[in-house]
Amino acid sequence: MRMKRLGQTDLALPTVGLGTAFIGIPTQRQTVGEYEGAPSQVDEALGVAAVLAALDDGCTFFDTAALYGRRLSEKMIGAALRQRPQLKDRVMVSTKAGRRHTGYDFSFDAVCRSVEESLELLGLERLPIVHIHDAMGFPMEEVLAERGALGALRHLQQQGIVQYIGTACNDPHTNAQYIQTGEFDAAVIADAWSLINRTAEREIFPAAEKHGVGLITATPIERGLLVSGPGAAHSHYLNRRFSAECLEHVGRVQRLCQSYDVPMLAVALQWCTRHPLVAAVIPGARVAEEARASLAAGQIEIPAALWDDLQPLVKHFD
Repeated sequence: MRMKRLGQTDLALPTVGLGTAFIGIPTQRQTVGEYEGAPSQVDEALGVAAVLAALDDGCTFFDTAALYGRRLSEKMIGAALRQRPQLKDRVMVSTKAGRRHTGYDFSFDAVCRSVEESLELLGLERLPIVHIHDAMGFPMEEVLAERGALGALRHLQQQGIVQYIGTACNDPHTNAQYIQTGEFDAAVIADAWSLINRTAEREIFPAAEKHGVGLITATPIERGLLVSGPGAAHSHYLNRRFSAECLEHVGRVQRLCQSYDVPMLAVALQWCTRHPLVAAVIPGARVAEEARASLAAGQIEIPAALWDDLQPLVKHFD
């Protein structure tokens, strides 16, 4: 796997990891809401198989959260690691605290409990990164307080349980505000950086560069649009409302990739990490086939000429 340093940390991440928000949800089904797949929707065996497939294909970085699948995501990763104990020491798992399916709680005690539960489910003794999750709309001074989420993670950091502290917000502006504080080592940036979304250039990249914050890009394939190309199924999916202009534009990108016989998935993932501040992408996978496809796409050699031809087609859509 290609590796890249995460900001000013001593962590070298594979440029393609695995996001697990939808892990174990059969491909013929859709989730009822953003990152809130109910247990009844999730096939645990399918999810464990997806993690095992990723492990066997060399994946060493998994991103999860207390929220995802109401902790089933963490449970499935832990089950897979127990089946591959020889890989456990080579794998990094980042998780998130502060938000779960029952609501938000950025208090010291709640965040400590959340991390403790994550460790138990994952079968790990320590975590390389824990992110404060989706603190949009909450007073920053409370989240960053000594008795708040940041204080809890600093406490766990001093104990050697948490190595680095990050922020992960679905709202790019809120993410940027937290990065601007200089309190964080890393950030998961969602809805902010892809072939059709350059939001991160406005606030996130300047703040990350100033404070040496390493970035991990979520939603790099725009809910699958940058994998299979435009179609009726992609005009409206979860929090995406793709315009006809956007879909037509993606079709042009797809045809360019086809002319070089390179999957658009490979171009979409590798384009993100060409930026010096972005260490890794974490495309989501529901099943083993999707995990394998993303990992393979990260290793495909892409001709320099394709990058040159792509540059005029990289366009921002709100």
